[in-house]
Amino acid sequence: MSVKISEFHMPRYHELPDMGLYLDQVTRYINQVLEPLGCQEITGSMVSNYVKKGYIASPVKKQYYAEQIAYLFFMAIAKNVLSMENISRLFEMQKRTHDARTAYDYFCQELENMLQYIFGLKETLEEVGETAGQEKKILRCAIIAMSHIIYLRYSFDAMDTAD
Repeated sequence: MSVKISEFHMPRYHELPDMGLYLDQVTRYINQVLEPLGCQEITGSMVSNYVKKGYIASPVKKQYYAEQIAYLFFMAIAKNVLSMENISRLFEMQKRTHDARTAYDYFCQELENMLQYIFGLKETLEEVGETAGQEKKILRCAIIAMSHIIYLRYSFDAMDTAD
């Protein structure tokens, strides 16, 4: 069960494609990376809807870049536990405190840290980041919830295959 999690890596901001990807390339890329987590796949219509509602910036000449992809990664995982309204509120909070690169890399590191801990692959949580404010606490709580949902999904799938 934890083999996929032990090898799971969220691409950091500098690893995200920034040469411009078309919608189908973006959804394929995100779904491929998140496949080990068992998240609901993100679709082109979902991404288009996120753009229409202003959650992410509009594509430039029908192409998406690193910042948009980073936001989409977060949304694809967070929508399993948070409403779009609360995801939007987290984005507003993030924009007041950190640039997209810093916030996204923190999210990736904290998610991997939490998954490793919840799946029993390490005994203690690392202290991630330098600040300890309310914003960090809210995000960490959201990441804990996301990680628990992923763990439950794995557990139920394991029970199904054992039957």
